[in-house]
Amino acid sequence: MKRRTLGKSGFRVSEVGLGCWQLGGDFGPVEDERAQAVLEAADAAGINFWDTADVYGAGHSESHIARYRDTHATDPIVATKVGRDGDLYPDKYTKERVRRNIEGSARRLDVESIDLVQLHCVPPDVLEAGDLIAWMDDFQSDGLIQSWGASVETLAEAQFVAKVPGCTSIQLIFNLFRQNAIQDLFPLAVENDVGIIVRLPLASGVLAGKMTADQSFAPTDHRHYNRHGEVFSQGETFSGVPFERALEVVERMRPWVPGGMTMAQMAIRWILDQPAVSTVIAGASRPSQVRDNAAAANAAHLSAKLHKDLAELYKTEVEPHIVVPI
Repeated sequence: MKRRTLGKSGFRVSEVGLGCWQLGGDFGPVEDERAQAVLEAADAAGINFWDTADVYGAGHSESHIARYRDTHATDPIVATKVGRDGDLYPDKYTKERVRRNIEGSARRLDVESIDLVQLHCVPPDVLEAGDLIAWMDDFQSDGLIQSWGASVETLAEAQFVAKVPGCTSIQLIFNLFRQNAIQDLFPLAVENDVGIIVRLPLASGVLAGKMTADQSFAPTDHRHYNRHGEVFSQGETFSGVPFERALEVVERMRPWVPGGMTMAQMAIRWILDQPAVSTVIAGASRPSQVRDNAAAANAAHLSAKLHKDLAELYKTEVEPHIVVPI
């Protein structure tokens, strides 16, 4: 697995990382044996960047990671998040509460210092006020965290935090259904040595090309209960593209998938072809999915013509239908 440098942290992270939201059980129950099998597959594939959060299964995702590390000779770079827990969000942020939440993550991860803590889609006015940023700098100086970054919902938030001196990384939605960061963010991130962590590379799975119009999801799955942004930003579900439109565009893309690749691998390879990207965190609920995602890192770069075709399709058939601010 090839590695890239994650911003100012100096961490060398695998091009394909592992998103661990699903290990918390928020997409449906995940027994411990299967969670450990997913982590083992990631480890075996050379995936050394694992992304979680304190609210994924109320800490269960973090605990799965600690349990794996306790029984295996491995030391992945683990990134967690803070800011969406009900004790903080949306307007109860204090330095003491934020520290307490991060200390809780450290206990669940069984570490003294967390590799990377990301502000977790906090309200823009809270982010821009600056107090949280100053506290994160302090927590880094204290050794509670080694680096900090921000997971954001919009390019405006990303552009703001990219200019903050202490920020190591930005995590954002970027995929074939959300392409604007190439022009609007990546040059700024490179200029300020800020790593880019891509989430939702497959737009909640629809870009894997296996979903159908009558697809059903478990009641606990956000693709069921947040289809129209009922609980949190609709951008986190199918990247803010109406499901029916997403399926139509996937069918347009299907004939373009290069030989020897799956549609999911094409979607991940397209992201990795952007040099500003540090790592792509792809979620997986089965070991086979981990291995398939990892294979995209070793696939050939997509052709210039395919990049052009995908960009034009996005501009004409996707961007006008995104229902949230980009």
